[in-house]
Amino acid sequence: MARLQGKTALVVGAAGKDNMGQTIARRFAAEGARVALAGRRIDAMQTLADEIGGIAIPGDMTDRASIFAMVDAAEQALGELDIAVNATGWGLLKPFLETTQDELDAMYALQLRGPFQLAQALIPAMERRGGGSIIQISSATATIMFHDHAAYMATKAGTDHMIRTVANEFGHLGIRANSVSPGLTETPMTADAAAVPGLMEAFKKGYPLGRYGTSADIAASCVFLASDECFMTGQNLQVSGGLTLRANPSKADIEASVAAAMAAG
Repeated sequence: MARLQGKTALVVGAAGKDNMGQTIARRFAAEGARVALAGRRIDAMQTLADEIGGIAIPGDMTDRASIFAMVDAAEQALGELDIAVNATGWGLLKPFLETTQDELDAMYALQLRGPFQLAQALIPAMERRGGGSIIQISSATATIMFHDHAAYMATKAGTDHMIRTVANEFGHLGIRANSVSPGLTETPMTADAAAVPGLMEAFKKGYPLGRYGTSADIAASCVFLASDECFMTGQNLQVSGGLTLRANPSKADIEASVAAAMAAG
């Protein structure tokens, strides 16, 4: 442990109890980092901040002024930033032809424009520090397909390319930028899906390692990317148990698995 001893970290998207952002923040603190949590729901973050000895900062990833303000607030509270993780996301499931302009605009604001502007705020902050690590939580579906998920997948893929741009243009400042792509992961966001008989089983055959991912798996990869041991930049880590070697299930596969589970009682 203590791989991040003495480092400062901002984790955005940590407002949901026990969500991926909170799991990452908790692991960072266990590794010795001082952590600022940022998100829309201050009460949920404050509870975790009190637990790990960190701070909670209100922030909205769809608003440029709010993004710059939360980076500034984290610096004011913790000092110069070594690490920043963006774990925000919205798992919109909607058929391609039925996705509305409002939904596209909301997805773009949260999952492409917001990460872009967060990087714009972080780069000067990390330049003052003499370097740092920017980590973007992406998705295996930025690489492999999943039905009714086009807006989500498109913005995640765009953000992966943005991360490569940051790595290429600002590496000379000592700034590393990488993304992490989970597959299906046990989080509060997937709890409703997990409750549907047969649905999760439909995915399992796509995982060579034989299980779904957990937020702890993603947090462990973020520790590596944040640590001084990491000599990587501009990369996307597929932390998905080998999912991209195979595929997500088709819509027909899922429907058949659910129907079989329901029939079996």
